[in-house]
Amino acid sequence: MKKKISMKEIAQLAGVSVATVSRVINENGRFSEETRQKVLRVIDEYDYTLNSVAKSLRTQKTDTIGIIVPDISNEYFSRIVLAIERYSFSRGYTLLICNTDENAEKEERYINELKSKNVDGLIYISSFPGDVTDWENRIVCVDRNPSNLKHVPIVESNNIHGGYLAGRELVESGAKKILVLRDYRDLTVVTDRCKGFEKALSESNIALNNDLVSKITVGFRSALKAVTDLIDRNIEFDGVFATSDPMILGALAALESRGIEVPNQVKLVGYDDTPMVRRSHPGITSVRQDNDQIGESAAKLLLDMIEGRPIQEKKIVVPVELVRRRTTG
Repeated sequence: MKKKISMKEIAQLAGVSVATVSRVINENGRFSEETRQKVLRVIDEYDYTLNSVAKSLRTQKTDTIGIIVPDISNEYFSRIVLAIERYSFSRGYTLLICNTDENAEKEERYINELKSKNVDGLIYISSFPGDVTDWENRIVCVDRNPSNLKHVPIVESNNIHGGYLAGRELVESGAKKILVLRDYRDLTVVTDRCKGFEKALSESNIALNNDLVSKITVGFRSALKAVTDLIDRNIEFDGVFATSDPMILGALAALESRGIEVPNQVKLVGYDDTPMVRRSHPGITSVRQDNDQIGESAAKLLLDMIEGRPIQEKKIVVPVELVRRRTTG
C-alpha cells in the first residue's frame, strides 16, 4: 500500500514550490511543460488525490451540478438526465440527481440539500415555484417553466408543433370525434400540445368538443378508468389523443377490454414515443421528442453560464417528429 503524500512532499520530490504544485493541479497560472511533467510523475507514483473540499474552498467551485427531476422512472425524463450526465461528465462535472415524485415537499427538501452542498448550478424540471434564488444566473429549466422563473433560460420541445402533428394525423386518418386525454394541471408543456392539436382540428373545420377533453392524473390506470367510463356511458369517439404515452396505453387497454377495434373503430396517437408504445400491440403512433438533444442542450447552456461564456439563446426549442404506426392505419 503506497504512503499517502501531501502537496508539500510532492513539491520537495519534484524540486518545485508548493505554489507551483497547486498551479499544476488546478491548471491555472504559469509553469513549463517540463515542470508539469515532473509534478505529474510524482502524483502518479504516489496516487495523490486532491482534497475536493479544500479545492472548493479555494476556487469557490464544487464542479457539481444539481438536477431536480419529477419522475426518474419515466423513460422520457431518465433519458434526458442521462444525456445531461454524459455531457457534464465529459466537461469535468458530476451530477446530483434529485427525484421528487412530483411532490412539492420532497422537492423543497432536495433544493435545501443542494444549497448546503453548494452545487455550481441547477437544471430544473419542475412545475412547482421552488426557491432557487441561490442559483441566480446558474439555472436552466427543462420543458417546464414555473411561474416564478419566467426570466430563466429554458430548453423545451416544440410542443405546439407536436400537438399539431398529432391532430393532423388523426384527422387525416379519418377521425372526427376525438377524445383528448391530458394532464389535469395547466403546465405549459400540456397547454402548448393542446393548442397545437386544436389548430390542426380548426384547419379541417372540426370543433373541439369540450365534453371529450378528459383532465386526469398522468398514468396508465387513470387513463384506463377514464376511457372505460366513457365507453360504458356510451359516449362516442373515433380517435384519442393523449399528451403522454402512459395515458395512450391506458386508452388502448380500455378499448381492447370492451372489444373496440383499433384502428378500425378508434385511432390513437400518443406523445413521447417511449419504448412502451413501440412494443405495444398494435404499435402506437406517437410524437417523438429528441431527449438526447434536450439534455445535452440544457447541460451545455448551464455550463456556459457557470464558466462565464456568453449565452446566445435563452430559449432553445428542439424539433419533434411524428412516428406513424398501426393505430392510425
